[in-house]
Amino acid sequence: MEKTKVETSSTSPAKKRIKLVLSDLHLGVGRILENGQINSLEEFYFDEKLVEFLHYYTSGKYAGAQVELILNGDILNFLQVDYKGHFLTVLTEDICLDILERILKGHAQVFKALREFVSVEGNSITYVVGNHDQGMMWPALRSRLNEAVGAAINYKNLVYFFDGVHIEHGHMHESANRVDPRRFFLKKDLPEPILNLPFGSHFFVDFVLKVKQKHPHVDKIRPFNKMMRWAIFNETWFTITYFVRLVLFFATAIFRNDSRTSFPFSRIVKVIAESAIFPDLSESARKILTDEKVHTVCFGHTHVYQYRQWAQNMEYFNTGTWTDLTSLDIASLGKITKLSYVLFEYSDEGRPRGRLKEWHGYHRIEEDVAIA
Repeated sequence: MEKTKVETSSTSPAKKRIKLVLSDLHLGVGRILENGQINSLEEFYFDEKLVEFLHYYTSGKYAGAQVELILNGDILNFLQVDYKGHFLTVLTEDICLDILERILKGHAQVFKALREFVSVEGNSITYVVGNHDQGMMWPALRSRLNEAVGAAINYKNLVYFFDGVHIEHGHMHESANRVDPRRFFLKKDLPEPILNLPFGSHFFVDFVLKVKQKHPHVDKIRPFNKMMRWAIFNETWFTITYFVRLVLFFATAIFRNDSRTSFPFSRIVKVIAESAIFPDLSESARKILTDEKVHTVCFGHTHVYQYRQWAQNMEYFNTGTWTDLTSLDIASLGKITKLSYVLFEYSDEGRPRGRLKEWHGYHRIEEDVAIA
């Protein structure tokens, strides 16, 4: 009797492919300083939820999936961490490396989770540099972060493009925070190279941080015009004082003669004209989408999650932030915490489809109240 030959397929099902986009975590040196004091300048309180997030996308229905984590700028907050008691805009490689070491220590469980995430076969991390983490331009810092997570991270200075998706932090579309792509470092007539920081970074360190010493959440309130009206009536002298200081800051910036910190008059005027605490980058996204090779744009930077669609193949996502915001609008009055991100999942036809998501974390009975 002849045996029936059974045909078996040697091809296994294709792995599920997803990409996760996070931005604006603003990791500092942690909520508690080495002396036990609360760090009022720390903005990231969600270490445990981020650890859970990374675990979720490597387990359950995503076990065996090929997952790329895209860290889209301002993940680390070099501007809001002091160096030996001083907040600096003259940032050398050694200074930035010292700050990075303190951030790694301050959020140890996050970097341990990243190490575990990338240890899974098929998983990877891409890091797009923003304006608050410009220190990640330095080669030594890239090597140190690679060492911390135990893998070679794919670093992108400005833009990450794949399969019709254009991802960048978004600061290049705003005069205050735009950097010169031809000159990331200043070297001329200096003892050692320093970062070529944009005007917005100098403004943040030299002006905004002084305000934040008294009002840590001043840059986390929206809309800005309502905050100013509130401040005029409730913090009158403080508001007048810092308005005068603001005028003096811009006047000094115009006439400053220092190659490390000076900017052309035309640039400063443009910064003032475009000034916005929460800029809307949707028009910039729409312009990028006129390129027929691009069907999706994903930004961060604004701290406001957003989705817009202009046509069937013209989508814009903004990932928002994992830091707290306070709204003075009646419709959303109070503190807003949205751990938002974008999930790109590849469909059968090979095109990645994006979805704006909010991470809630695993259920827990109790947790510490974040106090700053």
